[in-house]
Amino acid sequence: MTNEDGKKEDNSGLSTDIGKAGEIDMMLSCCASCGIAEVDDIKLTTCDADCKLVRYCSGSCQRDHRPFHEAMCKKRVAELRDELLFEQPKSSHLGDCPICFLPLALDASKRVMMMSCCSKVICDGCFHANDLRELRESLEPTCPFCRHPVPLPTSSAEIDANIMKRVEANDPAAMREVGWRQYEKGDYVKAFQHYTEAAGLGDSSAHEYLSLMYWEGKGVEKDMKKVIYHAEEAAIAGHPEARYNLGHIEWNYGNKERAVKHFVIAANLGYDKSVETLKKVYLRGKVSEEDFAAALRAHQAAVDAMKSPGRDAAAAEQARRRNIK
Repeated sequence: MTNEDGKKEDNSGLSTDIGKAGEIDMMLSCCASCGIAEVDDIKLTTCDADCKLVRYCSGSCQRDHRPFHEAMCKKRVAELRDELLFEQPKSSHLGDCPICFLPLALDASKRVMMMSCCSKVICDGCFHANDLRELRESLEPTCPFCRHPVPLPTSSAEIDANIMKRVEANDPAAMREVGWRQYEKGDYVKAFQHYTEAAGLGDSSAHEYLSLMYWEGKGVEKDMKKVIYHAEEAAIAGHPEARYNLGHIEWNYGNKERAVKHFVIAANLGYDKSVETLKKVYLRGKVSEEDFAAALRAHQAAVDAMKSPGRDAAAAEQARRRNIK
């Protein structure tokens, strides 16, 4: 039997969708193992795997029910993970410049490196504007964000001291910076330790570095599952390079549709390499003309959002200085 919307009804007259919703509500309001309802002092907890399908009144009930629930649980957890993974991030992992609130450029040459005093990354436009202000008013160099005196480039000891203060304050960006320095020195074990701490505090770039370390086998044994896990964590946070790498991994595994999804999401964030890859994929007929055109438009919009007159002025000044040299 069907209703006015064309949906099937069971013998009770309830549509299939309503029946399923009621069934799920019932599963969540009662222990999936013993059937006891959540009333008075009885509290139910969700499945440890966070499948959001069932709840239990005790650990023993969950253990008893595991053989009946395990397959469905794993399937649902994987579905929820994919929903999270393939959701388009609102911005890249870099976020916005904390001064002008415009998206930071993905090109590292168009933004200032992390400030050691406050761990903020400033766009070159705001940094250039601050330089002009200090020059005009004959001021000592300070951080454009926190106004802390900027150490001289030759004062590495002061820069290191600033970063360590941030590490002691549990600043994940500072921890990642220390990890990068250790990596550059060839101390991969210490680099891995610092990256792990930073990733544990939610630093997406640290997740990307951990993914690469597991890929290269530096400081740790090679582990493809952990390569993918850390790359996914970074990608979910908007890291386009991690997303791009996942696309190539999926492509090599033969998962073309998943790969294309990754390339499109990275392109939408303004990642140039992903656009170039999508062009090749389009010529192979693995992405539709409509989806390819939409990705190109979104990529251009993301790139345009990273531009400003101030950043153009900073680029012109940098070019002038290069010509003088």
